[in-house]
Amino acid sequence: MTQNSDERALDYNHVFAQAIDRLHSEGRYRVFIDILRNKGMFPNARCFAGHNGPKPITVWCSNDYLAMGQHPDVIAAMEEALHDVGAGSGGTRNIGGNTHYHVDLEGELADLHGKDGALLFTSGYVSNEAALATLGRLLPGCIVFSDALNHASMIAGIRHSGCEKRVFRHNDLAHLEELLAAAPVGVAKLIAFESVYSMDGDVAPIAEICDLADKYNALTYLDEVHAVGMYGPRGGGISDRDGVAHRLTIIEGTLAKAIGVMGGYIAADRTIIDVIRSYAPGFIFTTSLSPVLVAGALASVRHLKASSAERDGQQAAAARLKAMMRDAGLPVMASTTHIVPLMVGDPVKAKKISDILLAEYGVYVQPINYPTVPRGTERLRFTPGPTHSEAMMRELVEALAEIWDRLEIRKAA
Repeated sequence: MTQNSDERALDYNHVFAQAIDRLHSEGRYRVFIDILRNKGMFPNARCFAGHNGPKPITVWCSNDYLAMGQHPDVIAAMEEALHDVGAGSGGTRNIGGNTHYHVDLEGELADLHGKDGALLFTSGYVSNEAALATLGRLLPGCIVFSDALNHASMIAGIRHSGCEKRVFRHNDLAHLEELLAAAPVGVAKLIAFESVYSMDGDVAPIAEICDLADKYNALTYLDEVHAVGMYGPRGGGISDRDGVAHRLTIIEGTLAKAIGVMGGYIAADRTIIDVIRSYAPGFIFTTSLSPVLVAGALASVRHLKASSAERDGQQAAAARLKAMMRDAGLPVMASTTHIVPLMVGDPVKAKKISDILLAEYGVYVQPINYPTVPRGTERLRFTPGPTHSEAMMRELVEALAEIWDRLEIRKAA
């Protein structure tokens, strides 16, 4: 059958080009920097874009919060594993089995959070999506109560669960209780929220949410990805710091931020871990993490359980940078955590500031635009770590103040 001569063929390339043009017109087209970090010298790195040969730069927006990806113990563990077992895992764990590094790391993570078991995934996104989707599908008639600022991976998992979702205003306990009270008695309920919200740097009232979960017989799911390694006497996160980890049903974390390597996980009682292991497609059908990565993460977790030096150094650096920005009249947002967000409020200006910092000052910080943050709240997000010196901070703040004046951006009152 031939195509009707009056029917024009769809120009697929035109559709795709229009989609990219929309991002450009809204000022939120993303450009990824071409970069190599300098081993053992973080936050120093080399940038390869826009000039001949590598240019030295200082990284200010890495999620390797504690520079553990550069730690000699982590690198040595990865090198040893590489020469011991080779590069890959050999397939899914259903086929390739449990590499012993995986068994050891899951034991360390379960212990870190005071749980009976843990389960590794290839990323924090996958762990959230797989665990939440599986839980929702298995719990009959489940209603998920989700914080309005939850990660995209949590939202995806809830959507894929097919459950009814009720969104409560960010960290609003009264609104959460109102929604819980309106739900039918006897229906399965799951409260999903984060500990540290990474774009604003604020913290959830975990104990109070657990109180509501107890009152309304709800399970709790806490995303600790921006807090694992960062808080608590052994780096178990905000729930560790606040002594409430035992009250949470499931704690989810990542190995790619403060731990400095790659991967995600959940920690919970053995039955829940077994259920997710047995039913989650995102676990069953995905090649397991390379043992080289797991060995590095294992060394990092063990180190951070015993050492608070990195956490203390990072907290001191964050406090110092916030104070210096405030003193310079820069619109640093209120934050009680290691996140240092600087409000711009315009996607084009945020990108312009980022471009000037990189091209003229050798400073790398990525602009944060919609949909990561709401429109009109575009910002630069700084993550100072224990290896960022006071001199680096002084140079950064002086550069920012100059650019703010140059672009005639309003400073803080």
